[in-house]
Amino acid sequence: MIGWKWPVVPGNAYRAPTPEPCFDLLMQDLSAMPRLRAALIALLEELPGRDTGLGASELWMLDLVADGATGPQFLSSELNRERGVFDFREAELMPDRLAYCPSPVLAGFPAEIEGPDDLKARQERLLHSRLSLTDFGREVSDRELDFSRYNPIHRWWAGTELTNDRLWRWDTESRTLVAP
Repeated sequence: MIGWKWPVVPGNAYRAPTPEPCFDLLMQDLSAMPRLRAALIALLEELPGRDTGLGASELWMLDLVADGATGPQFLSSELNRERGVFDFREAELMPDRLAYCPSPVLAGFPAEIEGPDDLKARQERLLHSRLSLTDFGREVSDRELDFSRYNPIHRWWAGTELTNDRLWRWDTESRTLVAP
């Protein structure tokens, strides 16, 4: 493979200001990196879903809570084990975005922790909280309502800043990228 060049370099695609270069990589011959296609698809699935405004891991958490899993620490560890997209710290913070917003989908946490670096308070909350879906959470989990229509979105997906005005989405059924 001497002299062979990637049409799009994976690292550059990941840092791009839109998810389009990552999506474009799926159209390339990725046989030189056999796990890259699955990793790219898993990453793209973390974009807000076309119908729910939540990424695959967020929806997976809601589904676990709907099925009776109530411990935030269990959810975070299962998310790491099952999906493998986020590190433990990111997975641990994910329920916060779903609980501390104008229209929460998760209930059961005590008052919001003052600072993200208050590790003792965060650990206590993870050990002793019991989560449940709100009514709105059930409707989002059932794919009837869109989380982003009721809550502000401001987070990063790789090099892409996602906001309600610039909300790139992923259509899971057709495996297509949906521009804002």
